[in-house]
Amino acid sequence: MLQLPSLETLNMGAALPAISIAAWACILLLIDLWIPKDRKILTVYLAAGNLVFAFIANLLVFNQSGDSFMGMYVADQFSGVMNLIIIGTALLSIVLSFDYLKRVGIERGEYYVLVLFVTAGAMFMAAANDLILIFVALELLSIPLYVLSAFRAPDIRSEEAGMKYFLLGAFASAFLVFGGAMVYGATGTTNLNEIAASAGMIIASNSSTSLFLLLGAALLLVGLGFKVAAVPFHEWTPDVYEGAPTPVTAFMSVAAKLGGFGSLLRILVVGMSAVTMTAGEPAVWQNVVAILAGLTMIVGNIVALSQANIKRMLAYSSIANAGYILMAVAAAGSPGLANEATRGALVYMLAYMFTNMGAFAVVIAVERANGGADLEHFVGLGKARPMLAIMMVVFMMSLTGIPLTGGFIGKALVFATTLNAGLVWLAIIGVLTSVVSAYYYVRVIVNMFLRDAEASTEEATPGYSTGVQWVAAVALGGTVLLGVLPTLITVLTDRVSLVASITP
Repeated sequence: MLQLPSLETLNMGAALPAISIAAWACILLLIDLWIPKDRKILTVYLAAGNLVFAFIANLLVFNQSGDSFMGMYVADQFSGVMNLIIIGTALLSIVLSFDYLKRVGIERGEYYVLVLFVTAGAMFMAAANDLILIFVALELLSIPLYVLSAFRAPDIRSEEAGMKYFLLGAFASAFLVFGGAMVYGATGTTNLNEIAASAGMIIASNSSTSLFLLLGAALLLVGLGFKVAAVPFHEWTPDVYEGAPTPVTAFMSVAAKLGGFGSLLRILVVGMSAVTMTAGEPAVWQNVVAILAGLTMIVGNIVALSQANIKRMLAYSSIANAGYILMAVAAAGSPGLANEATRGALVYMLAYMFTNMGAFAVVIAVERANGGADLEHFVGLGKARPMLAIMMVVFMMSLTGIPLTGGFIGKALVFATTLNAGLVWLAIIGVLTSVVSAYYYVRVIVNMFLRDAEASTEEATPGYSTGVQWVAAVALGGTVLLGVLPTLITVLTDRVSLVASITP
């Protein structure tokens, strides 16, 4: 007879932050039907209030360790830090979006509901301890993003962005499902801890089962590689980033990466940590991930050099930054370095969140005034809006990895971990591509301060909303504080331990 799990077994309190967001999104979708079109600000307040509640709830369970849904969801330090970053991203995105949606005539309450669903999906992905939950969470994250990308319909570029993202995302989901099926066929389980318990013996046996396990892991890497925009699964990124509404681009550039890397670290560090040919040697997937990291950094930074549209430039920058985080993932394959690499990745993702959200806030301000997002629209910005231009300078410096910015701290930790793992060649690629990236980031600064704008451009000075100002200011503060006082975040990450819980 089917035994229904008890409330104690489900332990939903440990997953309260993610559950509260998913549940409130369903409720808010109904509430929004009764909110008049001219008062959608109420939907904004209700969505933002729920995120604040989830943020507080996450702090309350931050130091608690446990699992929910019979071991499918893990509440630990890793998921706690990831939740803080994901919720912060969603809050900044909502504040950034309201004025933009109103200005371009697409102010609809379901936008904020979709943002909440994406947020919940990313949080479940970061805490998932089971391949089934990872897939469900991936779809909860992805499907709303497909809709958000096309939210500016009937604009042809927005519709194209949504369609491309949907079609390629469906293929990526298929790879993930097929990979999960092969891992299940090899190990007889979808639980990551149980996979870790049997993976080492399967590889050591050198039987045909080990081939299924490795092929399944490779397919899982393909599916999540698409979500984080790693080369060669990145082709969707520039077109989708350019065509989607700019607040959506800002949100997906961070939220999708957070969810994707959260699951990728869980799968490789927890589920596949024992996949080694010889005890004490690096995991067999380390070199594959390292090669992907190198290719991602090279392609992302080199192609960004030729971009004239800043949204496309930031798209390739996003690809390159995925490569830097993949460096930490590759380093996690070395014995004894999993936790150090995970902490470096967490700090990098927090720095990237502040930096990227701030950069897109400036893009929205310029876009609002000039009706475009080309690099030429930044010419003369230093004269027209010096404070806005100075903020953009800090964000570009952080993306480059200049000291006293969050980006520098993130790269320093990732590079150090990579060197400790013995991946010297990968660290060299990271340093050289960072130097290359300085060219296209500095080009934005040159346009703002060293080029004179035409009279028509000077007259169209940016007139940005209070929400955009707040997001830019918060992002600036986070970027600088993280660079000057990195202990503010390392205090939280120092206790992060992402290892398999294997019982004999």
